[in-house]
Order: sequence, then C-alpha cells, then structure tokens
Amino acid sequence: MNRRSILAGGAALTAPNLSHASTPRDPTVSPYPVETRTGPRGSTHYAPAGIASAPAVLLLHGSEGGNSRWSHVTAIFLATQGFVAAPFPYSRGGNIHHAGDIVEVELDETAEALRLLRAHEGVSGAVGLWGISRGAEHALLLTSLMASEGDTDLPGAVAVHAPSDVIVPGFVAAHYVPNYRSRVDLSKPAWRWRGTPLESGTPIEVERYAGPLLLGHGEEDPVWPADRTRRLEARLRAAGRTPEVHYYPGEGHGLRPAAANLDRARLSAFFRRHLA
Repeated sequence: MNRRSILAGGAALTAPNLSHASTPRDPTVSPYPVETRTGPRGSTHYAPAGIASAPAVLLLHGSEGGNSRWSHVTAIFLATQGFVAAPFPYSRGGNIHHAGDIVEVELDETAEALRLLRAHEGVSGAVGLWGISRGAEHALLLTSLMASEGDTDLPGAVAVHAPSDVIVPGFVAAHYVPNYRSRVDLSKPAWRWRGTPLESGTPIEVERYAGPLLLGHGEEDPVWPADRTRRLEARLRAAGRTPEVHYYPGEGHGLRPAAANLDRARLSAFFRRHLA
C-alpha cells in the first residue's frame, strides 16, 4: 500500500509504522495527521497517519465534478478525525478546471465501490456514505435501491447535505451558465440501475433504509430549496424513521465558514457514533 503524508498542523510528516486500529476521536481533540494511500483500483484515499485500520467513508461529489476540491476537503477533514475517506469520482469526463457530465451514471459501480472499500486493507468496521448536492441525491438514491433489494452491503450510515427528494435529470457540463437549471438536460437521465435508466421526477424512497441518516440543508438555498429536505424528513418520520436533521439559517447551497465548521463537527460526531 502506498502512503504519503500530506497534513499535520501545516507541516509534512513521514508516516510512522502502522500498528493499531483507530477509534475515531472527538473533533475537539487534537486531530490526526493525514496521509494519502492507494485504494482499490488505484483510487486515492485519505487516512489518519500511523493508524493500521479504521472505519471508512465513501464520498460523492456534486455537479462540480470529481476533480474539484470540495469532496477532497471533506475527505481530508474526516481523515483528521480518524476515518479512511475515499472520494469517488463518478461524473464522466472533466478535469480540475471543468466538471464532468452526470448522465447515465451506473449506480451499480458505486455499490461495487462500497463493497471494495469495505474489503480493502486498512479498513475495519462499517463503511459510511456521504454526498453533497448531486452527490447527496446519488447517495440517497443508491441507498434506497440497495435497501429495496435487501442488499446486505448497505452503508452503515449515510450523511448528505443539500439533497433532492426526487430524481433530477442529467447534468451536462458543457451547458454551464450561472443558472443551474440551464445545465440540466431534460432529455437525458442522470442515473442507471441494473442497466435501466431511472426516470426523472421519481421520488427517492429513502424511507426504505432503516440505518442512521444525517440530513443538512441551507435554508436560503437558491439551487435546491430546503423544502426538498423537509419533504424527505416528513416521509422518513411518517415511516417511523428518526433521521438527524439540521437546517442552517441564512445559508445557501454551500455553507459559509462558521456554518461549515459546525456542519463538519456534526458530520464527524455522526459517523463516530455509527461507524466506530
């Protein structure tokens, strides 16, 4: 397994010998230094340096694409908290400057990524799933489909920010303009499952999942209004589920620093409770 230290209070470190398992620490405690490791099929993981094995989280980016910094920033944060964090770049094409398309993405591949991560060296215990925006839609949709089939490889806990409660049409990066709706291609499905395109507008039946759920949304989100999370919450509670839900007053689709710090603290505490 390749390892390279990338963060420790702003200074580079050489990783010590890996010799013991990790119990993710409280976010108020001094964080772990972080190193990169090579994951399944050459993917990049962020992990707490010096820790032989730890619970893991698969991270799903939004329409900014798999090469953007957002999911990697969250992954590095989770690694400082003692988790193996694996960003999964599912969009098609794109690079560090331009997002890829979200069109007919095979959700089966994400389910396989979860299985590979769970079985990988350096991962112990449960595997969680995190997503933001289109990644939040992706996470909830995949989890609901796996639950509907009785899949035993379901994530141990799911956390999302700014999700949709219904399936949204495909995203074509070449259509980029400031208004998100102009980038949505109504003629193309975003997702496929078991080889079948999934119809836009279909409710995401996340209430099928009986595991722990964390939902967050900015109350002033101009892209996907917070009512989408309120509808998800209402359906979950009607089904007898008990999700952890947080709304952020005055915040938009993304969160400003103070709200983002609070959200990350809640995220770490949530996964620490349910994956350790």
